[in-house]
Amino acid sequence: MRKRLLPMLLTCLLPAVTRAQQSDSLVLRQMADEILRNSTAYENLRVLTKTIGGRLAGSPQMVKAEQWGVKALKAAGADTVYLQECMVPHWVRGEKEEARIVSKLRDFVPPLNILALGNSVGTGKAGVTAPVVEVSSFEDLEAKKDQVKGKIVFYNYHFKPEFIKTFYSYGDAVKFRGQGASKAARYGAVAVIVRSMSHGANNFPHTGAMAYDPKYPKIPAVAIGLQDADRLSARLKRDNSAKVFLRTTCEMLEDVVGHNVIGEVRGSKTPDQYITVGGHLDSWDVCEGAHDDGAGCVQSIEVLRTFKALGIKPARTLRVVLFANEENGTRGAKKYAELAKERNEKHILALESDAGGFTPRGFTSTMEPEKKAKMISWKPLLEPYGLYDLEGEGGGTDVGQLHAALGTPMVELSPDSQRYFDIHHAANDVFEAVNKRELELGAFGMAGLIYLVDLYF
Repeated sequence: MRKRLLPMLLTCLLPAVTRAQQSDSLVLRQMADEILRNSTAYENLRVLTKTIGGRLAGSPQMVKAEQWGVKALKAAGADTVYLQECMVPHWVRGEKEEARIVSKLRDFVPPLNILALGNSVGTGKAGVTAPVVEVSSFEDLEAKKDQVKGKIVFYNYHFKPEFIKTFYSYGDAVKFRGQGASKAARYGAVAVIVRSMSHGANNFPHTGAMAYDPKYPKIPAVAIGLQDADRLSARLKRDNSAKVFLRTTCEMLEDVVGHNVIGEVRGSKTPDQYITVGGHLDSWDVCEGAHDDGAGCVQSIEVLRTFKALGIKPARTLRVVLFANEENGTRGAKKYAELAKERNEKHILALESDAGGFTPRGFTSTMEPEKKAKMISWKPLLEPYGLYDLEGEGGGTDVGQLHAALGTPMVELSPDSQRYFDIHHAANDVFEAVNKRELELGAFGMAGLIYLVDLYF
């Protein structure tokens, strides 16, 4: 009798939970089907990358991208679309950069493949020629500080291959890009060359933002491709008289007006509460910005389109934000957070996609433990779509501003990262590098998570 009683009791207890799970599962399946069959994300990305291209803050392409964003959000069915003004930096690269090894040896030395780092000053049209001091770390720089004056410092720090999640490699190495110029200028360096933030098997230099410490002179800073970094290092070891000629004409101009592009689906029950989903509309000038972050923008628009296509009416207002100026200032995200705080807005969640359009594996998040546990409890609903990694801490750069200002729970889509730093901030971040199905699966993950958050947070 006892053997029969337990299954009977479980049968009585299960239906309420099962019905809710089955209902959510059915809606998620409908969302996945809608996106995989009818998504506009890939075509939107093609238009953004191929007709506009690089969209650095302050450039004419920035303005065109904003206009594209308004049009795409309206086409997706947004109830309201508007621009949110913010001032953005206007850094320009100038003429094509040059770098070459100057050596007494008679062998042919091809030019070095370099890119100026974003926000860097230039050398001027005459360029600079100086001996090179190679260092492997800031500690190594400190040890060689007496050798640095009047020379170019070459940070030859390798991306660590041991990290399986490659963003840890990036986090470990990016300090040399961000702080390297000022640390070298402290000891009288005239310029710095930084090994690219990549472990790609190619020679593309990877640009990216750097910053100056106001205590020290501003000196030019460039990134160098990995193969040329190895070649330069080898040359310095065999020829201690070698110098490098470096020429860049980049400069920072006056700030200009930019905009966050925002589209909303008004909440059906509590429209004064907001769920934000977005990506950043700007990209570096040397690439099409397909993975960084065209993918995040079109995935966010696809979330809105899917809700509208299926007639799903969120209780809270769903707000898609295409953020301005993430790459070299985060001015758009700062303005968004500033206004949200000023208006005393209530934000339930802020979700971002800014880790590429590769196969989604899950989400990183920062929120209260109870909400984190709730999100992890949705793993059985999300895992059939390849979304299984929900425990990691984190959140995107743009939504991080809202989290800092209001304490808003923040989440970032976490795709497979193995290929991301092959293309990050480099000329090979192009439309052709994005897989349509991977892009769409990421859009589904974002849409599905927002649907569950709207119901249960």
